[in-house]
Amino acid sequence: MTSAKQKDLASQPEIDRKRVADLLARAERHELVEAFDGLAEKPAAQPVRGPETGLVMVRGRIGGGGAPFNLGEVTVTRATIRLGSGAVGHAQALGTDREKVRLAAIFDALWQDDAMKDFVEERLLSPIAARIAGVDQRKADETAATRVDFFTMVRGDD
Repeated sequence: MTSAKQKDLASQPEIDRKRVADLLARAERHELVEAFDGLAEKPAAQPVRGPETGLVMVRGRIGGGGAPFNLGEVTVTRATIRLGSGAVGHAQALGTDREKVRLAAIFDALWQDDAMKDFVEERLLSPIAARIAGVDQRKADETAATRVDFFTMVRGDD
């Protein structure tokens, strides 16, 4: 096996974890509450850090390739929890909703448990991904509806 293939295989769990963190950060509170209510056994979650709210500096680039500059600050809430099983979950989200972030951290920890991974994927992550894809498609359709194609007409005088 080549080193490039080994690197790809080694990074797959990291890619999966980033996908989970992204989806949980973009989840809406009601989605997390509904999935939590759907758990047969509510996990005992001990806070390790937070939930706590702070500011993060957002950087930007003009044209996507220019020199980076500080655009401004955004409010972010983060939390770290430990389940009774010992699994540790982390979550961050824009805004100040501490309960949302606490629940997201719990689901991050549950996702790491092989027995709960399918539940988290089916009941929470798949619906979130479908909602986000729908919103993205709707925005793309709205943008496409306003597209203007310019063309040049050739004059008869050469």
